[in-house]
Amino acid sequence: MYNVKSKKAEEFINHEEILETLEYADNNKNNRELINQILEKAAQMKGISHREASVLLACELDDVKERMYQLAMEIKERFYGNRIVMFAPLYLSNYCVNGCVYCPYHYVNKHITRKKLTQEEIRREVIALQDMGHKRLALEAGEDPVNNPIEYILESIKTIYSIQHKNGSIRRVNVNIAATTVENYRKLKEAGIGTYILFQETYHKEAYEELHPTGPKHNYAYHTEAMDRAMEGGIDDVGLGVLFGLNRYRYDFAGLLMHAEHLEAAMGVGPHTISVPRIRPADDIDASSFKNSISDDIFEKIVAILRIAVPYTGIIISTRESQKTRERVLKLGVSQISGGSRTSVGGYAEAEPEEENSAQFDVEDTRTLDEVVNWLITSGYIPSFCTACYREGRTGDRFMSLVKSGQIANCCQPNALMTLKEYLEDYASKDTKEKGEALIEEELKKIPNPKVLSIAKDNLVKISEGKRDFRF
Repeated sequence: MYNVKSKKAEEFINHEEILETLEYADNNKNNRELINQILEKAAQMKGISHREASVLLACELDDVKERMYQLAMEIKERFYGNRIVMFAPLYLSNYCVNGCVYCPYHYVNKHITRKKLTQEEIRREVIALQDMGHKRLALEAGEDPVNNPIEYILESIKTIYSIQHKNGSIRRVNVNIAATTVENYRKLKEAGIGTYILFQETYHKEAYEELHPTGPKHNYAYHTEAMDRAMEGGIDDVGLGVLFGLNRYRYDFAGLLMHAEHLEAAMGVGPHTISVPRIRPADDIDASSFKNSISDDIFEKIVAILRIAVPYTGIIISTRESQKTRERVLKLGVSQISGGSRTSVGGYAEAEPEEENSAQFDVEDTRTLDEVVNWLITSGYIPSFCTACYREGRTGDRFMSLVKSGQIANCCQPNALMTLKEYLEDYASKDTKEKGEALIEEELKKIPNPKVLSIAKDNLVKISEGKRDFRF
């Protein structure tokens, strides 16, 4: 039985409900009366259900697609403006005991170079990331209770937060590690993590078990119920995601939204972020061998409808995607992107030799962080290095209430400009700095609150004089 409030994975991600949803969507994909009703509801910017969103995804009418895209852009502008939050992944270890068939870290792969960063190596990596300009990291590690125990993750987080190099500091550490216990989630919360991220890969239980034939990750229910345990452990912000290309995209799209609905209904707050990775080639992995790959057009449509369905949730796109693809989806709903990323264990402090490939996947967008920042500015976006909400306790339902009321912009706009100013002063190339300064001047005109504007201007002057870390 489908039960959105149930704590059992097979009830809140119910197979029969998804099949009925897909059938309903197929039967109504060109039903203009119903689609108009869904879009009118979506225009209220309070979200739509997984079943309604699935109808839009199945719809084949070109004029409806244009309406969806326009609405997605309007929702993005209302809740997130033209701000794009920047981050980078930091891979700690690729030791793993799982047998995931789509990941080069699977234990059967005997020719990948296995690595685990020491705390001193982490320190060098973090300094290199700080010297690029990053303030926000996403920690990644394979699942291995011997090589990557929770104590190692906690020690690594402590190391990262302790490093102050020149004007650099990492102000938010998000964590993407395997499903674990409520006790361990409490430890992560106490360590000061931002968002706990865990991709489902696919919500189709049978396909999931085939894709994860061995190891702890084979347990579908334990993995799928991880976000409930994380929130029970006190973590306010969690991030969902599927790996598009592993299974039928419409099935996983419905499952993803059902998971978001479950968290809202059972835990009181939906996901802080949703990631939309597509499978990429990697060592020992031929992406073309997976028969469910999706085109750029479908990918673009998925992002737009996610923005319509969950208007308050951040959408993340990584350097798995090319510059061209990222350009297409930024305006439709993406609010966070990575830049200057390395997906190998190490590689920021010094380039990894080709014969020692330890990457989880091939990077498509290989530009430096400065090149990405320059591109965003040129495209009219504000690259934001802000971590203020996390540090001011605006997380979970407190963050969502501010987003839903529209009040978050009073914090986000000035914080984005001040952190961009820090980047321009400390790390930017001459061209990027000139473009960024001009952008800041224009964007200041959009801050409606006179008091906020006055404080922001004063802080921008102080940043140019060498002071750092102002926030609303």
